Amino acid sequence: MSIRPYRDIQRRKSRKIFVGSVPVGGDSPITVQTMTNTPTPDVKATVEQIRRCEEAGADIVRVSCPDEDSTRALKQIVREARVPIVADIHFHYKRAIEAAEAGAACLRINPGNIGSAERVREVVKAAKDHGCSMRIGVNAGSLEKHLLEKYGEPCPEAMVESALDHARILEDHDFREFKISVKASDVFLAVAAYQGLAEACDYPLHIGVTEAGGPRAGTVKSSVGLGMLLWSGIGDTLRVSLSAPPEEEVKVGFDLLKSLNLRHRGVNVISCPSCARQNFDVIKTVEVLEKRLSHITTPMTLSVIGCVVNGPGEARETDIGFTGGGKNTHQVYLAGQPAHRLQNEDIVEHLVKLVEAKAKAIEAAKAAAQDSDQAADAAS
Repeated sequence: MSIRPYRDIQRRKSRKIFVGSVPVGGDSPITVQTMTNTPTPDVKATVEQIRRCEEAGADIVRVSCPDEDSTRALKQIVREARVPIVADIHFHYKRAIEAAEAGAACLRINPGNIGSAERVREVVKAAKDHGCSMRIGVNAGSLEKHLLEKYGEPCPEAMVESALDHARILEDHDFREFKISVKASDVFLAVAAYQGLAEACDYPLHIGVTEAGGPRAGTVKSSVGLGMLLWSGIGDTLRVSLSAPPEEEVKVGFDLLKSLNLRHRGVNVISCPSCARQNFDVIKTVEVLEKRLSHITTPMTLSVIGCVVNGPGEARETDIGFTGGGKNTHQVYLAGQPAHRLQNEDIVEHLVKLVEAKAKAIEAAKAAAQDSDQAADAAS
């Protein structure tokens, strides 16, 4: 029996485009996106929400631009944001032009609902003139009438055909700086559509299960769909769509990538569900630790296990390990090796200090290596 290497994810080969300064596709890291839900003309509220998303790690943030007030506000929003801003455009081609002029890094459009060929041409010209990329966003809930008549209902074939039709419109205008999404709220429909599109083109793909639901159900639904796609190598950028604050979407997105070993940010806490064998309150400890460590962006692993059944084994594989022991005295591991023992009341504070020290050391080593490389380049 031949078993595929279980950690071997071979990403689909795609073209590389740029959303502002952020590369998408090719050999670039899979990026995490979200979308604001504040009224766009309320610049203060929108920028504050974008800031929270940036702090959570968002690479790209999308902002809806349904009217002129929104595109007027976009200029200041773009100026204050630290990440590239995508303007979400539907139906009104002038909003796309205004958004490009306001500094949007990318336009999310459907060329087919922008209007005439002349209007599409004007949007493409604005994108070229202002260095915008585009996203063709196909959604099962808003497929073109002729495709619904042809196929009878939303299906993978209809969604792929819609995406390729839209791509052809942009290609006919000599524009290729775009990515494509084919989203659906049905997990199987979305996955099948992305699989079909991945085989049909080499454009970078923005993946997501749209309208996935609230925080718990939506996270599960997105994890199933996006996990299937990512494990098979499909996906260059993603959004987890939740009825929740957008920064929560970002956190779930990174956790998804982290779980598949595709990208790492912050502390990956490996913890047991706890049972009668636990020698300290695992659930409460992990809850507090995750909040206390949310400011750490340096990738590292921390295992927090309630007893010695799996604790030492998990600790061998993590940067920092903590295993519950008898008589309220527990074992701390560093780099997989037993380091020292600890009493109950010191657990959280002690582990936070260890993680912060480890993060500081890692960042210092990175900076030293970078300085060394720069010195070597200068010398050559």
